[in-house]
Amino acid sequence: MLKNKKNGWGKCKFILIFIRQKTDNHSFTNKTFNMFLEGNLFKLAAEYNDPVSYWLPLNEKLVYLNELIGHSVKIHYQGIINCIKCGRRTPKSYQQGFCYQCFMTAPEADPGIINPELDMAHEGISRDMEWAKTYSLVEHTVYLSLTSGIKVGVTRSSNVYTRWIDQGASQAISLAKTPYRHLAGIIEVELKKHFNDKTNWQDMLCGRTNGNTDLIAEKKRAAMLLPEELKTYLTEDDSITHINYPVTRYLDKVKSIDIEKLTGFSGILTGIKGQYLMFDDMVLNVRKYGGYLVSFEY
Repeated sequence: MLKNKKNGWGKCKFILIFIRQKTDNHSFTNKTFNMFLEGNLFKLAAEYNDPVSYWLPLNEKLVYLNELIGHSVKIHYQGIINCIKCGRRTPKSYQQGFCYQCFMTAPEADPGIINPELDMAHEGISRDMEWAKTYSLVEHTVYLSLTSGIKVGVTRSSNVYTRWIDQGASQAISLAKTPYRHLAGIIEVELKKHFNDKTNWQDMLCGRTNGNTDLIAEKKRAAMLLPEELKTYLTEDDSITHINYPVTRYLDKVKSIDIEKLTGFSGILTGIKGQYLMFDDMVLNVRKYGGYLVSFEY
C-alpha cells in the first residue's frame, strides 16, 4: 500500500463487477449483488441532516449508505489488517486501527485522546506539537448528551456534531467551552463523579433511551456541581441539538458481529446509528475494525 497525504492510503484496488454471485461460504446468502468494492475499513463519514447521512469510505470511494437501507449487503474480511496511520501490515489492531509503533508514537493515539485531562500540549508536551496546535490547543466543548442515558463528554468545538453522531446521541447540549483540551478534561473528570461518561451500546441500538430527559435541567445540575474556578467556562447557550438516524426499526436484542470469527457476513441493512451498521439481528461496529481489509458487496 502506498501512503496518501489525505487519508493515509494511495494506490488501492477498486473493483466493479456486475451481477456477481458467490456461494462458496456458508455464511453468505444466494443473493445476487451488483457492486463489489475492496478496501480497508475506516470510521463511517457522517453529515448532520434529518436523518443523518452516512458514507462508508473504501479506498478512494465513498459508498452512500442511506440508500442501501432495506437492501442486502455482504461483507467479507480478507484476513489482513493495515495500520490506519502508516499503512503497514500489522498482526493486531490497537485503539481501533493502529499498528503498535503508531499506537505508541502517533499523536492521534496519544492517551489524551481517550482521557482529555492527560493532554499536556498546553505545557508544550506532545507527541507532535504541530498536530497539537490544530487538535489540542483549540477551543473544546464539554457537553451532555443522551445516548443510552445521560452522559458527559469532551470534543473540539468544531467537531461537536461529528462527535455526537459517532456516539449515537439523540440529543445534546453544550455545557462549557475551554481554550484547550486539558482544561475540558478537568471539567469532565469533576462531572464523571456524578454522570456517566460511557454509552451502553446495546441500549442505544435497541432504542432504549429516556426521551423525557430534560437536558437543560441536567445542565443546571451539572453547573452547580462544578468548583467555582471551573464555572467561569460555563456557556449560556441552552439550545438542544436533536439528532435522527436512518433506522427503519430498532432491535429487541443486539448481537455484535466479530468479523475475525465470522469472516463472511450477509444481511439486510436495517439502519445506521453511531458507528454501527444494523442488520436484522446483528450489528457491526465499523470503527472497531479500522484498517481491516474487507470486500463489500451490495
